[in-house]
Amino acid sequence: MRILVVTNHFYPEVFRVNDVAFDLVKRGHQVTVITCIPNYPQGHYLSGYGIFKKRKEVVDGVKVIRVPVIPRGSGKGVRLFLNYLSYLLMASWCAFLLSFREKFDRIFVHETSPVTVGIPAVIMKWRQKIPLYFWVLDLWPESLSAAGGVSNKYVLSFFRYVVCFLYKYSDKILISSKGFEQSILEKGDYSKKVVYFPNWGEDVFIKSTLSQIPDLPAGFRIMYAGNIGEAQGFETMMEAALLLKEFFLIKWIFIGDGRKRKYIEDFVQQNDLKDNVFILGRFPLEKMPSFFAQADVLILSLKDEMIFNLTVPAKLQAYMAAAKPVCAVLNGEGAAIVREACNGYAVAAGDTNGLVEQIMKFSNCPSSELEKLGKNGLKYYNKYFRKDICMNNLCRIMNL
Repeated sequence: MRILVVTNHFYPEVFRVNDVAFDLVKRGHQVTVITCIPNYPQGHYLSGYGIFKKRKEVVDGVKVIRVPVIPRGSGKGVRLFLNYLSYLLMASWCAFLLSFREKFDRIFVHETSPVTVGIPAVIMKWRQKIPLYFWVLDLWPESLSAAGGVSNKYVLSFFRYVVCFLYKYSDKILISSKGFEQSILEKGDYSKKVVYFPNWGEDVFIKSTLSQIPDLPAGFRIMYAGNIGEAQGFETMMEAALLLKEFFLIKWIFIGDGRKRKYIEDFVQQNDLKDNVFILGRFPLEKMPSFFAQADVLILSLKDEMIFNLTVPAKLQAYMAAAKPVCAVLNGEGAAIVREACNGYAVAAGDTNGLVEQIMKFSNCPSSELEKLGKNGLKYYNKYFRKDICMNNLCRIMNL
């Protein structure tokens, strides 16, 4: 099959869509990706890429077409809007031109944000009358209000219309969380289109060898890895760290970067938590298994918002694949999976006292109990979230 993948994020940016494209090539399909010049999360073009550099390339058998965009900058405000708009316009034009030059059999859309990433795919569908598969990883317009702080009813109404338009022209709507189904069905009668297609942990957590990383502080290590953003509820974690300040053996380790990093740094300084909280910054994905191996507990957190209650953070699968206990501070689908897998403890989003109680419970667990929790997570991962299982399911969904 000749498959067109439409996404605003692709290798060398680290997203699950990379696995989709590379795996489909290994299965004998021809894959073309329309994406943009990589600029996430740095906010500027990645070194080696630009308007006149590496706009077309072949990566592990995948043909990649990169459209020019305005880099996202700090990832908010006007600059982010221009980044989204420039991708929409340039990718739509690219899809229109490509529809005359190449014939495709299937279209796969990787939808994180913005939802308008699907519009170039609809253009190709109109031109070539082929099936479109829309993978929903971020609910719109809900995320626009919950994470983006947008409350203008006209803006939200406009994006609701766009979402309904895209769902209408999708042959299948793939959802990464079962909780998404309710929101999607509220927008129309799409029940026959909705299919569960979850995230998976990257291969690096299963097949990797350990590598050298910076020395970590001695003690009971609670580790967070990923985006340090508005959605993750860092206020709850920081308040818990403050309440546990006197328990000097408990160390909070944050790996990653994002707009809330300064909040954490300021909180640490104002409350003299420099011996309790450590912000190590961003590291390559290949280093994560080495960090996870030295963690006692991996923490997962989201704010108490309706959209986040429906979401299963992709890092949960990575945590499970690493066979480490999980401390979940969230509601809904993600918490339900942790409880079902018996690989840790879950408390309600925003529940600082509950988090403190669970951290103390974890820290008093014998190592054999922590190891058992981690193995429970890996067992659940191998049953439901292994990449080969998910990709086999995708091929069935797309009739490949």
